[in-house]
Amino acid sequence: MTEIRPDLVVLDMAGTTVDEGLAVYRVLEETVIAHGGTPSAADIARWHGSAKHEALRALLTPPGGTPLSDEALEPIVADFRARLAAAYAAQPPRALPGVPEALAELRAAGVKVALNTGFDRDVVDSLLSALGWEGDAVVDAVVCGSDVPTGRPAPFMIFAAMERTGVTDVRRVLVAGDTPRDLEAGANSGAASVVGVLSGASDAAELGAHRHTHLLPSVAALPALLGLRDPQAVTA
Repeated sequence: MTEIRPDLVVLDMAGTTVDEGLAVYRVLEETVIAHGGTPSAADIARWHGSAKHEALRALLTPPGGTPLSDEALEPIVADFRARLAAAYAAQPPRALPGVPEALAELRAAGVKVALNTGFDRDVVDSLLSALGWEGDAVVDAVVCGSDVPTGRPAPFMIFAAMERTGVTDVRRVLVAGDTPRDLEAGANSGAASVVGVLSGASDAAELGAHRHTHLLPSVAALPALLGLRDPQAVTA
């Protein structure tokens, strides 16, 4: 159990709260290849949890080359969005098991819940609609990679979530995600708790190599970690 119950829990989306079959990384690779890139699996993995426009720019910039301008990048990002929308239409995303119940328990206990994601707002809105998570019925705020100057591992999405939920003390914030970038952003923010979850892109060995306070099988285990439910299997 954590020593102090947080005022705010900031959660990643794909792989952390939402099961989208890792489609985003397949589509990222497809888009880069379609526009002349030759990414390896390791190249794609390095951008897990990132803002997708930042990933596309980096993956399409040759070593020592000049990064694509915003104007040149715009149609590539649009192509990525279209490909991802088609993938989601073919296999609709769904909440990971136990996550809706965990979010409801957190909010019932007075803990605010925010989602943060490397997706831009258009993709997020379609995801939330597919999940039935529009408005503030399920979470208190949603922050996208396109809402901040720089995505993870910069902590700006976490700070934006604090601003939108009225939480001022980062020592009362818990951050959770399924990629090293999620953990790095949490550590960079100064959050009291930085939790890796094993429901998505990374395993315990990969997440364990980065600064964290806990590793959990899923966001569904957060209520137990915070003492809101009988303890489950929680690894400190």
